[in-house]
Amino acid sequence: MPFTIAHSPDSDDAYMMAPLALGWMDTEGFDFRFVRKDIETLNAEALGAPYEVTAISFGAYPELAGTYQLLTAGSSIQEGTGPVVISRKPMAPAELAGVTVAIPGLRTSAYLALRRWMPGLKVELVPFDRIMESVEEGRYEAGLLIHESQLMFRDRGLHLVEDLGAWWKADCGLPLPMGGNAIRRDLPEEIKTRFASLMRRSVELARERHDESVAYSQSFGRGMDTEMIGRYVRAWVNDFTVDPGPRGRAAVDRLLGMTVQWVQG
Repeated sequence: MPFTIAHSPDSDDAYMMAPLALGWMDTEGFDFRFVRKDIETLNAEALGAPYEVTAISFGAYPELAGTYQLLTAGSSIQEGTGPVVISRKPMAPAELAGVTVAIPGLRTSAYLALRRWMPGLKVELVPFDRIMESVEEGRYEAGLLIHESQLMFRDRGLHLVEDLGAWWKADCGLPLPMGGNAIRRDLPEEIKTRFASLMRRSVELARERHDESVAYSQSFGRGMDTEMIGRYVRAWVNDFTVDPGPRGRAAVDRLLGMTVQWVQG
C-alpha cells in the first residue's frame, strides 16, 4: 500500500523515522514514501490533507482536527525546557514590549506558547534557521528559537530572555508539547492502528540503535556535529515520544484548550 510520510529534516524527526526509512523493520505491506519540508510548510500543507501521515506543530492542530488525528507515537514533548526567547543584548522580559520578535511561524507551538506567556507582542515571520543570525546581526532585537538552535545561541553571544518550557512547567506543572505526527482521519481504522503500532516501534528501535539513528539525522546537513545531535535527540526523543501518557496528553489539552483524541500505537 503506497503511504506517504511527511516530516521535517530536524534531527528529532529524522531520528525517529530512521527505522522506517532505512528498512530496519517489517513495514507490514506499507510502501513508504518520505517527504521532508520545514515544519511551518507542513503545517500549511496539512490544511489540504495531501499526506497520509504528516508531522505538525501542536499549535496547528485545532485547524486540522477535522481531517487529521494525532498519533500517540512520535510526539516532541519535553519536561522543563523548550523553545527559548533570546535577545542580542541582555533584556528583561518586560522590555520585549518595545521590540519586534522574530518568530518561526504563526502555527508553531512555540508561537502559541509565546502568546500564552506574553500576549500582544509585535512579531515578524523569519525562517526558523535564520532567526539566530538575524538577531545576532541586529535586524531584530529578539527572536524565538526552535529546533537545534536552542543549543547554539549562547555560543553566538546571544542572551536568554525566557525558556518557555521552564515557564510552562512552573506555571502548570506539565511538560511543554511542541509537535507530533498526525494521520488522516479518512483512512480505515485498521490502517490507522496498524501504522500507529509501526510508528511506536520505529521510535523504540531508533532509541535502541541510537548511534545509527543519529548518523541518519546528520545526513540532512543541519550543520551540527554528532555530539550535539546526540544531545538534542536524547532530549526530544524520550518516553513521551513513545507514548505521551496521561501527563503528555494533559499538556496537549492544556496548551490547545481542547480535548484531543489519539490513535493508539
